[in-house]
Amino acid sequence: MAVDRLSHIGLCVSDLARSAAFYRDALGFAERSRLEVAGPEAERLVDLPHVKLHAVYLERDGTRIELLCFDAPGHVRGETPRPLNQLGLTHLSFRVPDLDRTAEAIAAAGGSVLEGSRIENPKYRTKAIFVLDPDGQRIELLEAPGDPASLPG
Repeated sequence: MAVDRLSHIGLCVSDLARSAAFYRDALGFAERSRLEVAGPEAERLVDLPHVKLHAVYLERDGTRIELLCFDAPGHVRGETPRPLNQLGLTHLSFRVPDLDRTAEAIAAAGGSVLEGSRIENPKYRTKAIFVLDPDGQRIELLEAPGDPASLPG
């Protein structure tokens, strides 16, 4: 196979410090490194003119996310919350031990809780809800018994 491993998932953010604090404090990510990118090679790679960006790499459970903040040419805000049936990345998902406490932490860290998305299944002792990061990225929280590494369903 021509692929060694998944390197990271990139998220464009409007405020790097705010988003890094959100993913660190509300979701338990740890900062691994920072990067500044500019110049002709960066412009060619990201297909944007006069690009200047700062990035923070965060990690938890073996998964890395890269928060990208574009000083130039700036960011473009899309529809929030992004419809789940829009092609492309739809959401990040996290198993949590206590959905209500995690949702409270999300709100306290600058995110939003989409209360209308809350579901509960007493038969299987599961709960789920969607929340948004400070820039509107959908995040699913799932509380379920059993191995946190198992897939839903």
